[in-house]
Amino acid sequence: MNNTLRILFAERDRDLASITKNFLISRGYSVVTCFDGEEALQIFKMESIDIVIVDINIPGIRGHDFVKEIKKQNCAVPVVCLGTDAHQPEIINGFKAGAEDFIQCPFSMEELGLRIDIICNRAVTFGKKMQKYYFGDYILDTMHTMLTFKNKELHLTPTEFELLCLFCNFKNRVVERSYALHRIWHLENFFNARNMDVYVGRLRKILCLDSEVHIDNVHGIGYKLVAP
Repeated sequence: MNNTLRILFAERDRDLASITKNFLISRGYSVVTCFDGEEALQIFKMESIDIVIVDINIPGIRGHDFVKEIKKQNCAVPVVCLGTDAHQPEIINGFKAGAEDFIQCPFSMEELGLRIDIICNRAVTFGKKMQKYYFGDYILDTMHTMLTFKNKELHLTPTEFELLCLFCNFKNRVVERSYALHRIWHLENFFNARNMDVYVGRLRKILCLDSEVHIDNVHGIGYKLVAP
């Protein structure tokens, strides 16, 4: 793990904060802890932070409002929410506020570490801010929101474009259904899941012009854009 990655851990339980900090340091992260939401926001504004972990019951500011403030300052910084006995509305509100993940307490340190590793890897990928993706004979130009095949422009709806960008970010790797639903539709439910399947079907038709490019179903997990 790159030891320059810096985590801001806002947690009301000082003992948990201390244990978690030591664990994350052992995994190669640099960790700043604080115990108040307002203090955490000030630290975030003044210091370079790569990922934020926040107890949704942190004093000083409501957890979901805290996430919104973080995203206002820098929408690219991933936020992980922690909650004790969290109910579905709390989890949904966390994602709506912009959180990348929600972990219910108590949690195992190993699980936390793995989730953070995954999120940081995703953040590095998204942080590259690529202007063009090349896959097979296709080019996806994110600056001009345009997909071309052998210099011929192909029409994409806004949702098709956003979903294809997500798949391109993880080209030849699996995109979990849950992650895609929260990223694109901001809510995981039956209707949105079926909606996503429809859009994947549309993308498959658009990408059929190159036999080496296709979107695979990964049973029980999600989708994978396969391309040279």
